[in-house]
Amino acid sequence: MKSLFDINFKNKKALIRVDFNVPLNENFEVTDTTRIEAAKPTIIKILEDGGSCILMSHLGRPNGIEERYSLKHLVNPVEDAFGVEVKYVPDCIGEEAEAASQALKPGHILILENLRFHEEEKSGDFEFAKALSKLGDIYVNDAFGTAHRAHASTTTIAQFFPDNKCFGALLSKEIESIKKVMETGERPITAILGGAKVSSKITIIDNILDKIDHLIIGGGMTFTFIKALGGSIGDSLVEEDKQTLALEILELAKEKNVDVHLPLDAIAADAFSETANTKTVSINDIPDGWMGLDVGPETNELFAKVIEGSKTILWNGPLGVFEMPPFSKGTIAIGEAIANATKNGSFSLVGGGDSVAAVKQFGFEDKVSYVSTGGGAMLESLEGKTLPGIAAILDED
Repeated sequence: MKSLFDINFKNKKALIRVDFNVPLNENFEVTDTTRIEAAKPTIIKILEDGGSCILMSHLGRPNGIEERYSLKHLVNPVEDAFGVEVKYVPDCIGEEAEAASQALKPGHILILENLRFHEEEKSGDFEFAKALSKLGDIYVNDAFGTAHRAHASTTTIAQFFPDNKCFGALLSKEIESIKKVMETGERPITAILGGAKVSSKITIIDNILDKIDHLIIGGGMTFTFIKALGGSIGDSLVEEDKQTLALEILELAKEKNVDVHLPLDAIAADAFSETANTKTVSINDIPDGWMGLDVGPETNELFAKVIEGSKTILWNGPLGVFEMPPFSKGTIAIGEAIANATKNGSFSLVGGGDSVAAVKQFGFEDKVSYVSTGGGAMLESLEGKTLPGIAAILDED
């Protein structure tokens, strides 16, 4: 399969599926340009070759055509990011889009209107994909965040470019980073799974137990395990009907020689509030009327030791209610341990909305090897699923 860097885009029009689903304020100004910045390596390579870029993306979840979800709001931020003229066309298919594409000069960028203004995008419609395909010479998929959706612009369209399609630099890096954890990672490999529910992580756990040496469990789902093991968890979050499942996971991990590390202590609060009374208690002995909202200092020490002895690290999910300062220490401690391990040569991958928010909030973004932009796509990859947007470029069914 051709890589982006094997192709010379001189005088070629690259039709690029980007993920510019960025947040806008009430004045339609972009408040976080991370996703625009993430597309830079791909777009700059094409422009420097002497090609032009036609960008297609969705924005939000519009119901038909909605002004607030128009991609015209992105013209100025994209111009600022790339320092070249950016044109915009108020549809993504049809005569006007085709004329704008034809007129596009090398070194310039054209933004198409929101793909989801057409319901055919989400249904993966063949004719809609065919209409999109008329706009470019080479198809580049650089939108990992939508690679798990079999939409017209991520999957169906690839068949119209049998010999002229490739992954963008961002999507390639996402695939490579997940492969490093799942297939080629240096051992010991540690997965840190946090978040509220065991049920939302069960397919990931099932898929990764064969590939890891250590599993660190944190967040709200800790208490389902602790209660299943006979501990007292007070008023902490628990999935009552998943206790048997928790014990099965522990048994399976034992069979596969995976060391499971559960918290030793917790920061307990007498209310779900940052002004609540707090105390540090044993994870197995949380009093009634109190709930565990973060891991305690003994746990931070234990987890840091495991992480710093690891060569490959995956982090998905925070360890406490990090949005509230009194309960953010466990998540910060994990970030620090991963940053130290990375500094000493380990490979670290962080993914999943809350973990990504945490690394950004606490300044670890540049101290880990890779922060996935994928969200749901990354989780499905970790579950072992083949993502339709990736299969379409690889010509796999």
